[in-house]
Amino acid sequence: MNHIASLRKGAGIKQTDLRQVLGWTQARLSNYESGHRTPGLSECRAITAALNRLGAKCTLDDVFPPDVDLQQAA
Repeated sequence: MNHIASLRKGAGIKQTDLRQVLGWTQARLSNYESGHRTPGLSECRAITAALNRLGAKCTLDDVFPPDVDLQQAA
């Protein structure tokens, strides 16, 4: 689960603006936001950087929260 859409909307950022900063298609960003596709680490970092560039003020863990079950298993 990610918080791309909620952070984007909370910061008043349009999906169009975020995808333009990323240089991606609307479909690609939409698939990541909806959870239909899982971004790799480099995409996660790019999304976080783009959100910050557009004024969201967030960290990688804010956008992509760590899996609690995985942390407890370690």
